[in-house]
Amino acid sequence: MVLFKSPYPSITIEEKTVPEFLWDRPLPDRPYVTDVATGREHSFKQARSLSQRLGQGLVEKLGWKKGEVMCIFSANTIDFPCVVSGVLMASGVVTPANPAYQVHELVHQLKDSGARALTTHPDNLAIALPAADQVGIPRSSVFVIEPTAKDGIQSWMSLLASKEIGFERVRKDTNVETDLAFLVYSSGTTGLAKGVMLSHRNIVSNVQMNAAVDGKYFTAETVVGAVLPFYHVFGLTCIMQLGLYKQVRLVVFKHFELEVFLQAVQKFGISFMHMAPPMVLRLAKDAIVDNYDLSSLKMINSGAAPLSASLTKEASARIKVPIKQGYGLTETSPTSNAQDWDHWEKFMGSVGPMCPNLVGKIVSEDGKELGRNEDGEIWFKGPSIMRGYLNNPSATKNALTEDGFFKTGDIGRIDDQDNLYITDRLKELIKFKGFQVAPAELEGLLLTYPDIADVGVVGVFDESQATELPRAYVVLKPGVEKRASHAKDIIAFVANRVAKHKQIRGGCFIIDQIPKSPSGKILRRVLRDRNDPLEVKARL
Repeated sequence: MVLFKSPYPSITIEEKTVPEFLWDRPLPDRPYVTDVATGREHSFKQARSLSQRLGQGLVEKLGWKKGEVMCIFSANTIDFPCVVSGVLMASGVVTPANPAYQVHELVHQLKDSGARALTTHPDNLAIALPAADQVGIPRSSVFVIEPTAKDGIQSWMSLLASKEIGFERVRKDTNVETDLAFLVYSSGTTGLAKGVMLSHRNIVSNVQMNAAVDGKYFTAETVVGAVLPFYHVFGLTCIMQLGLYKQVRLVVFKHFELEVFLQAVQKFGISFMHMAPPMVLRLAKDAIVDNYDLSSLKMINSGAAPLSASLTKEASARIKVPIKQGYGLTETSPTSNAQDWDHWEKFMGSVGPMCPNLVGKIVSEDGKELGRNEDGEIWFKGPSIMRGYLNNPSATKNALTEDGFFKTGDIGRIDDQDNLYITDRLKELIKFKGFQVAPAELEGLLLTYPDIADVGVVGVFDESQATELPRAYVVLKPGVEKRASHAKDIIAFVANRVAKHKQIRGGCFIIDQIPKSPSGKILRRVLRDRNDPLEVKARL
């Protein structure tokens, strides 16, 4: 057996629930989360009290039971961590949902997760309320993630009890190995998102892994910019949970806006950032960057999608800040690989070695275990690997081997210094700005368009945005006359029915036939190799 091990020293994983691990200890008397737009903030002690009062309120007012699910449908706010922690303290499970979802997408997650209640941002009520109605969640179980009620929907703070729940309930109720903390939805190649079951042990272990690599550089003065979304597993674990564990201040952004971000770095002295490649691209290219003092930044970690060595060099030279890279998946809670801060330049282009306590394999298409510097599918095993996919035993069986390895669907190689390089993707998923897009989901939607007979969706890379864009190739039904507006109309049809990251941004091309294998499988590589001009607009 060719087994690769992490070069980082092994760590002892604490046998605790997530709320015990993060909150049941002395807390500093300083800010934990600060809203960049309003200046509103919670200290560590205030956030713990709010979380414990919410946990008690869920039990008293809603009769919350172990394992019941709360969906949080919101962009980042400083109340998001309190709602997460309160639900966990009540022995519940949190399922965060992308606030860009359309009604049918949210309905799928609410229904599949069995969510009992929904907490949403006021901006999302137009989607949240009809979705809640469709799955039978009453208005009395819908809350806004703001301090006061909005449009007749009560604030999450209306649930706060006068007393604080203790840690005994969750400690007594929970098997950390098997009981879930989070249900995070991840797009699959077959269409609708799958619920990734992450246990308390999965999350605690991954926070400790991150702390062993990045956290050792954090001090009481560290300020982390929370610009990546908390509903994404990257923001949920690597920013929210790690920040709490290391007791550092989080400056919370609702969305990424370059000038707001630059102003915040200067105002708050932000010293560490998790970013996605399109954000790094803006730092490298946008003239406005030169107007701000970014000297407080000590390190940027790029994740959620590949970052090229050339863009790393360009951005780092421009802003005079080191930029390292990591790798992970929802199914690995998420971080599996991380560069040490001292190695960012030496091994540029790699995502670093495996985190502590993980082992890995590189496996060929025919199942052979490969050695160093050989490209194959990346497999991982360790305490942060998911429990499986909710309500989907066949997908779980396909993803997890009998001896516990998770098949990532990504292709890579490990060098002589234990660094992993991602070289290709076995899965058909498209990565738009760090968000996964399933071609099959878009194809299914496009086939409902009256004029379309067949369709193939692929990702095309746009260097100007440092991301893949979904592109559609369509075949019109016999007798349908091609017209100049067809592609534009098809793009608009999709845009009105999906979340923003799933829109057909790479163009729509009308062709005579979708290339397929003898078994009927779409030959996506053939479509990608057409090299049609990249225009982020409709084309005939």
